[in-house]
Amino acid sequence: GNDGFLNRLTLKIQYHLVDHLFVHTERMKGELQSEFDVPAERISVIPFGINSTVPDTMLTRSEARHRLGLDSGHKAVLFFGNIAPYKGLGDLGDAMAQVVKTLPECRLIIAGRPTGAESYWERIRERISAPSLRDKVVERIEYVPDADTEVYFKAADVLALPYTHVFQSGVLFLGYNFGLPVIATDVGSLREDIIEGETGIVCEPADPIAFARAVEEYFSSDLYRTLDSRRTEIRRFAGERYSWTKVAAITKGVYRSLVPPREFGAGA
Repeated sequence: GNDGFLNRLTLKIQYHLVDHLFVHTERMKGELQSEFDVPAERISVIPFGINSTVPDTMLTRSEARHRLGLDSGHKAVLFFGNIAPYKGLGDLGDAMAQVVKTLPECRLIIAGRPTGAESYWERIRERISAPSLRDKVVERIEYVPDADTEVYFKAADVLALPYTHVFQSGVLFLGYNFGLPVIATDVGSLREDIIEGETGIVCEPADPIAFARAVEEYFSSDLYRTLDSRRTEIRRFAGERYSWTKVAAITKGVYRSLVPPREFGAGA
């Protein structure tokens, strides 16, 4: 919503000054072609490398839940990362208000902090402080260091990505690194990276009722009922599809095609 003619003109100039462009999705590639006239042969799509840098210790699910004040009977939905309007946390709060009517054991974990959107967060905080949600939300409104990240992803049963608009989300791949399924809205290229019923569920964006239905569907699905084994499968899937080995191979191939062998270096 902050775009303009001058911005797009300067982007077009930059895109045509470089020899090659890397993007993470086919949709990004298509927009470079259609909106900025970049030839297809000058664009390469590389996987969004799986985030495997955060610590993953022997911490168990029950220990992680204990740290957050959750018990074994709770159904935990995780919102993780910076809080900003495009993340759709307001829609998620409205969705959870519907969910807890039929699934009172459901809990929403909010782990992150506002980024230049304090007034937006205050409006959400008022909504989730309503009597129907007051004891259903676990708030950790702070910067989450890498060392504590695993607590949230191991305690949760599903990751929520209720974005209103986005190209791609690094939080999705962080969740996959911990084998956590996702419920996401159909924006950007999220659908391309979610296998329905196997790694998650996709629903309509900016529609709290649709998101609430997706949450209820998830908690009645085989994906949830067999979550322990599915976590291992999701981690294996992500490790193969989004491996840094693939990223490196594509990147190296592009550089080989652009740089003469004598400049690229013998044996490279």
